[in-house]
Amino acid sequence: MKINTQYLPRRIRSVFVLFLILSAPIVFSQTSIAEISLKKRAIEIHESVMTVDTHVDIDVENFVGVRNYSQNLDTQVNLPKMEKGGLDVSWLIVYTGQDELSEKGYAAAMENAISKFEAIHRLTEELAPDRIQLALTSEEARRIHASGRKVAMIGVENAYPLGTDLSNIQKFHDLGARYMSLSHNGHSQFCDSNTGEADNDWLYGGLSELGKKAVAEMNRVGIMIDLSHPSKEANRQMIELSKAPVIASHSSARALSDVSRNLDDELLKMIQKNGGVVQTVAFRQYVDDKKYSANDKASESLYKEIAKEMGVEYVPLGNIGELDGEKRSQAYENYDKIMKASQGRKSEINKAYPPVDVKDFVNHIDYMVELIGIDHVGISSDFDGGGGVMGWKDASETFNVTMELVRRGYSEEEIAKLWGANLLRVLDEVQAVSKKLQSE
Repeated sequence: MKINTQYLPRRIRSVFVLFLILSAPIVFSQTSIAEISLKKRAIEIHESVMTVDTHVDIDVENFVGVRNYSQNLDTQVNLPKMEKGGLDVSWLIVYTGQDELSEKGYAAAMENAISKFEAIHRLTEELAPDRIQLALTSEEARRIHASGRKVAMIGVENAYPLGTDLSNIQKFHDLGARYMSLSHNGHSQFCDSNTGEADNDWLYGGLSELGKKAVAEMNRVGIMIDLSHPSKEANRQMIELSKAPVIASHSSARALSDVSRNLDDELLKMIQKNGGVVQTVAFRQYVDDKKYSANDKASESLYKEIAKEMGVEYVPLGNIGELDGEKRSQAYENYDKIMKASQGRKSEINKAYPPVDVKDFVNHIDYMVELIGIDHVGISSDFDGGGGVMGWKDASETFNVTMELVRRGYSEEEIAKLWGANLLRVLDEVQAVSKKLQSE
């Protein structure tokens, strides 16, 4: 008899699957017995800790009555996938691509940002409040999680929509934003982007004067400062100016993958001294650029074929940053669709050129834990924004990250820190600093 465990409660389903494994009439080797013991431990830990992914991109078209996250969409994150994989908290991202530094550009960007704030509120207040709710503090996140529901939190990727009016920082906070980066791919009115490194092309040599004021205002309001896209010099200045701990919401170690989006050892140690946290990102190029590039180059003809079938243009990931505004956003969207469509057609390519996987991803966690300590490292996916590695391709495979951490000897307390406790500790500290500043 085949028993479908899909609709069993998560905890019961895990125990039931483990029972089937342990009761199967197989003669186990010492190796397989050890593996079963590890999996049992990993299941227990995954059930016990609150898992927090700090970077999930969204499309407002997936937040309407007929199509939304209560359904198992073709997105990497939605409620069915979160429930299946045991992902408890998703930071949903208000992302705006960089465009011209003008009032016209700022106005269009603000309209885009507001539409994403409204989409997240619609999901948590109208479409599926019985399954997911919005949290504004770590206490609220834990309370919602304890109720059996999933948790949404909001991050802002690129402060460009703020324009030059710093009162908009308070506006974004009131809408639910709890972290924000001052730039994305392209220099903003606030700071240089990491993308300037390619041609040594900078606007400010770090932060602009407006950017320095924005750091102070984010401290005052209680929004975590995100270092994941600005330039190294901008990040250095933000750490030095901030009166509260900072975060990198989705970045990995540059020592292991030498791309400008990753953080070098100097910045990692500055974040440690600041009391902040780096959320290791499962973005293939940032995890292992050489391994990713070999697989991607071998797959290029397939990607072009799929793009032709879809009627869209294929732009290699490394070239997308050279585009401007809407063209860049569309290229990222097309790339994501092509990558998803290619997964079932790459088996032979993957045999010859192994894709970046969960083991490679956890290598970054190991490296940063060794360098800056267990209290300053976390986990993020960048799902639906180009993220995902073999073994953690979407939220339904979240357990595989915990399994790899257990395999490497991390304790339950350490895994809890990596899976979100560190990040929420920083949020608490940022909000405490805000409270103090506002009382002065």
